[in-house]
Amino acid sequence: MLRLVRPKVSMATILLVDENPLRASLRQSILQRAVPDVVRVSEPAEALCLVESVEFARALRLVITGNHLTGLTGPEFVSELRARMPRVPVLVLIGRDEKPAKDSGKESNEAGVSYSYAASPEELRATVDSLLNPTARQTA
Repeated sequence: MLRLVRPKVSMATILLVDENPLRASLRQSILQRAVPDVVRVSEPAEALCLVESVEFARALRLVITGNHLTGLTGPEFVSELRARMPRVPVLVLIGRDEKPAKDSGKESNEAGVSYSYAASPEELRATVDSLLNPTARQTA
């Protein structure tokens, strides 16, 4: 008898925090080529509420945000998120004319936080891939 064996697929979720609907939609479609489950929220408070859900937190593999957010500042949001989810990497997308933000003297190279200009879709996908698959990056 022939048995079909399904390969184990690890469910991975990317959380995209972006208040600009057009930019968020574009980034979401770019990211869904790498990981089909991209959840977009428009405010940091929404993101923090989502990570409180055990099921959501279990599947969360990456958070992508910008430096400028309404409500909390980018650095405040990143600090709060890292306090709640210290093992989930955070990618902060910044403009070419920006420098990584510093929060109250903390270094911008905080463990688990990466900054990227990601000017093109290819750069964004490559950056996300390197964060989701760190061992592939080390062996290449």
